[in-house]
Amino acid sequence: MELPVVNHPDYVAKINDDNKFPIKKFGVLAEYLLKTGVVKKFHIPKECSIKTMKTSHSLEYINHIRNKTLDIKLQKKIGFPINDSVVRRSFVATGGTVLASKLALDSKLACNTAGGSHHAAFDFGAGYCVFNDVAVAANYLKNNGYARKILILDLDVHQGNGNSEIFQNDKDVLTFSMHCASNYPAKKSKSDIDIELEDYMEDQEYLNVLNDNLYKLNQNKYDFVFYVAGVDIHHDDRLGKLKISDEGINKRDQIVVENFYTKKIPLCGVLGGGYNKSFDKLIELHAMLHKNCAKII
Repeated sequence: MELPVVNHPDYVAKINDDNKFPIKKFGVLAEYLLKTGVVKKFHIPKECSIKTMKTSHSLEYINHIRNKTLDIKLQKKIGFPINDSVVRRSFVATGGTVLASKLALDSKLACNTAGGSHHAAFDFGAGYCVFNDVAVAANYLKNNGYARKILILDLDVHQGNGNSEIFQNDKDVLTFSMHCASNYPAKKSKSDIDIELEDYMEDQEYLNVLNDNLYKLNQNKYDFVFYVAGVDIHHDDRLGKLKISDEGINKRDQIVVENFYTKKIPLCGVLGGGYNKSFDKLIELHAMLHKNCAKII
């Protein structure tokens, strides 16, 4: 079976040239996955509908994004200008995670080449996150009877505060965030499980913590897992504070994917953050998620 991977050319939006966010990575990653034979063709998503989006975001906020009327201070909090291409990207990338989650129900593994916008909350965006695609997709699965108990496993270097806030009163969605304690956001919210890591942690300690927590998570039963595979834990990341090597990230993805695939629990992998000093290295690191999924499926 071929790994289902979702991608759209509009994942690359037009933002200011001096923006710290490496927006071009989405297009280059897609080319890399095709060139290296990880993917033969992509599944193409549509824009997420308002009906699906409003399970996780306020209609007022959705309309401010759609109509490009969001207050300039709130745009700065996101870090993107709310222009036509950013609006298009935000709806399509969210639709991409919804599509990938549906594909994972059949194949047990599927990935979106974007997604993991975990700082977006119910009525605002932040930290380069406009809409919270994982929250939207999780609510889509629940509301349509595809899954009842869902785990959001967030291994980005930054806390998944948007997910924890959106699902703070939802006992059917468990939010797990393993992140650097001193990193963004300065004020953390409360996930169901928060694992706070010390600065400069290296591979062995990191993987030990991960394995210990996966063992505990495995005591519960889940119908579905969303995996936020941020690579900003890398030692050469501009915004991360951990010291994880290429091999450490590859091993992390392998451990997570195998853990749930062997239990026949569907997993949807999303990109998460990555701000490596080397753009080429960033693409290689993001591709590890897709390569590990493609190997096992």
